[in-house]
Amino acid sequence: MKILMLTPYLPYPLLSGGQTRSYNLLKNLSLTHEITLFSLVKDEREQRYIGELKKFCKNVVIFPRSNNPWTLRNILLTGFSLYPFLVMRNLSPQEREAVRAHLREVSYDLIHAETFYVMPHIPKTSIPILLVEQTVEYLVYKHYVEEQAPFFLRPLLWIDIAKIKFWETYFWQRANRVVAMSEADRHSMQKLVPGLAVDIVPNGIDTDYFSIKNKRNVGLQRILYVGNFKWLQNREAVDVLATRIWPRIKKRIPNAKLLIVGMSLTRKVKELQSKDIEVVEGMPDIREAYERADVLVAPIEGPGGTRLKILEAMASGVPVVTTKIGIEGLDVRDGIHALIRNTEQDLTEATVRVLTDKKLSEKIATNARKLVREKYNWEASANALDKIYRQLANPQ
Repeated sequence: MKILMLTPYLPYPLLSGGQTRSYNLLKNLSLTHEITLFSLVKDEREQRYIGELKKFCKNVVIFPRSNNPWTLRNILLTGFSLYPFLVMRNLSPQEREAVRAHLREVSYDLIHAETFYVMPHIPKTSIPILLVEQTVEYLVYKHYVEEQAPFFLRPLLWIDIAKIKFWETYFWQRANRVVAMSEADRHSMQKLVPGLAVDIVPNGIDTDYFSIKNKRNVGLQRILYVGNFKWLQNREAVDVLATRIWPRIKKRIPNAKLLIVGMSLTRKVKELQSKDIEVVEGMPDIREAYERADVLVAPIEGPGGTRLKILEAMASGVPVVTTKIGIEGLDVRDGIHALIRNTEQDLTEATVRVLTDKKLSEKIATNARKLVREKYNWEASANALDKIYRQLANPQ
């Protein structure tokens, strides 16, 4: 089949969960499909990565968007537009015209739109459209406004939240099929649009790449948090971990260390660096972080998606302590594959248990690695997506 895929980012290098997902799905889907990729880039230097993607794509076409989303232009355009800020910062007139012209010249069996906010680039067409949502953006931003946004900005932000809700649900209904990452996301989407048909294609993991290695922590017990701090959920979670949970753990285990690794670190996250907290931005090989860790602690409170950090830790043999929201979308059982707790005190106690009970730690790590090898691999995810492609392009 001939597929036109639109993404709001170039799917390489693998610096975010979205890039990792798109890259691995492209890699597997290209075995049976001819894919042309249209992507937005923040920096023209990203052109150097096109060669890697052309291994799997017939063609890769890029379009510029602003490096900093908070430009005066984006803010003003949002103020005078029906679209929310999330759409306006990812809207490219060049891409919209290019897609229109391209579809006049080339025949496709299917258009794959990755996230609803690339949908405005697609003109009215008879070609089936598959919309894949990595999270329910309305719920993510609603959570941010309710829990984190400055009080004086909330009235303006609620207007933008209403726009996100309108357009996100509008594009779900405009697409011929919709895919979510998890059962929780599907439930949320169907609550917003009753009767909406939603398929699930979960994230996967390369279990051979994230293989178990010997730990380095001689005499230390290291707690890890991994994340891309562009995302609200990660900023919120690391704040809870570093300021509320970590001090309690340190009192119980004096030789413990906290390691925070990620991309797009905010000033607030960088300022956490101290004698007992190591903050690392842009670690060249994320496997090193898991190699150094004794436990991944992810006190995630914000909704949406399937957390790749959880799968990476499990595949790497690192036991996981997280919340019910943090583990959403994964077939994980408490006490078997991870410890799932929802209060700061309970998260503290669970982390201390993992660090002090070697038998428990090994049990959870072994069970979790077996689970991801059996259920969460990119080949299985690509096969599920391939089945949807074929059903959509060849309806019975």
